[in-house]
Amino acid sequence: MTSAATNLSQRLAGRRAFITGAASGLGLACAEILAREGWHLVLTDVDASRLDLVASSFARDGARVAAIACDVRDAAAMAQLVDSAVATLGGIDLAINCAGVALAGAFHNSSAEEWQWIFDINMHGVANSCRPLIRHMARGKGGVIINIASIAAVTTSASMSAYNASKAAVVAFSESLMQEYTDYGVQVMVAMPGFFRTRLIESARGDEKTLQAAGRLIEDSGVSAEEVAEQMLAAAGRGNGYFIYPRPYRTYWRLKRLMPQYFQKLLPRLVRSRKKR
Repeated sequence: MTSAATNLSQRLAGRRAFITGAASGLGLACAEILAREGWHLVLTDVDASRLDLVASSFARDGARVAAIACDVRDAAAMAQLVDSAVATLGGIDLAINCAGVALAGAFHNSSAEEWQWIFDINMHGVANSCRPLIRHMARGKGGVIINIASIAAVTTSASMSAYNASKAAVVAFSESLMQEYTDYGVQVMVAMPGFFRTRLIESARGDEKTLQAAGRLIEDSGVSAEEVAEQMLAAAGRGNGYFIYPRPYRTYWRLKRLMPQYFQKLLPRLVRSRKKR
């Protein structure tokens, strides 16, 4: 019987995965799928207590897992964690960078400190993970890296400027890595999921009204983290460079790339339509 990770498991025989933001949401969903496929898992999250609960649950089920709390903003700590994982397991075949936060509200009400906070986690955190991972993968037999951005990088909705910009940076960064490391056997895929049920709002900062509206869209999406994880891992297994889900968001992406000015005019109507559902 095949699973979402079957192709990845066949391609990456070592089955060694490194996942950030693994204590909940998409990171946890990916870990659960890979655990069922018999992967060695190195899980990290800034929430140490929740990560411990996750690790205990995996251990009870017989999964091969190491869980180490770490803040993705700390480049030295991330490098040490990756180096330790490679030394213990002999390498990392798959990395999924899920750690992320949100900031909502009108731009003029935001602070420089808030922008620094969200970029340090959403963008620099991804880079802090990729840097040591790529060093090892490029020297070895390659591997797969999945960076989690958001469809917000495309839709760039109002009152989410910092979040939109940080996720757009992840897209551009990932595309740069695609060009730079393909010849080293490193496949980089950037994921741009739309709304799905996750705990993102719990750690978010900013305008309460905007966060409540976003929370309703997340809850009403009808899309689970498990569903996104299954589709995303399957896409990575096919060698894709981009993952956009649910499928209707692919139309947004194509419109933005082909007719950016038209898309900007159309976007307010799309947003209003989604809020009415």
